[in-house]
Amino acid sequence: MEISEENFIHQLNLQNEEALSYILEQYGWIIKSTVKKHLYNLESLQGECINDILMAVWYNIHSFDESRSEFKNWLAGVAKYKCIDYKRKYLKNLSHEDVDNLDISVEDNALNGILSNELNKELDSMLNCLKKEDKDLFLKLYLEEKDMEQVCFETGMKREVIYNRLSRAKKKIKSVLSIKESRV
Repeated sequence: MEISEENFIHQLNLQNEEALSYILEQYGWIIKSTVKKHLYNLESLQGECINDILMAVWYNIHSFDESRSEFKNWLAGVAKYKCIDYKRKYLKNLSHEDVDNLDISVEDNALNGILSNELNKELDSMLNCLKKEDKDLFLKLYLEEKDMEQVCFETGMKREVIYNRLSRAKKKIKSVLSIKESRV
């Protein structure tokens, strides 16, 4: 039998596994987005939670009432409450965790420091062709990711002036880089 939007709930009530596959294909995005929203920082639990949501739908489809809401709303509710259950279980297990048995690793920052220094050197060599004011604008907007209003306030320059300076600076950087590439 072909599963469709009109008969998948009836087929689920008859315990037809194809109806569950249909739900996964048609409504899987609801389950996944709900799980990612509520368990975003607990990635190790997300897959198990999705499986439990599908099991809850399988065993509790009889409680779905078409006259009260749409299936997707009911499914989102089931998913949300399963996620809450997983959070509770995680927090309960966390409170019983023995601090002496925790394995806390320390990241080796030596490689990160070396890479950061190399990137800073490359950035400095690339921006050395600019005037100090233009270099500062470039760093504030693109490296520090400050917004234009804040840079205007800090420098006392108008937005148009900053855009003009940045445009000229980009052209200058491109020309310097293309000269360097042509030499190589």
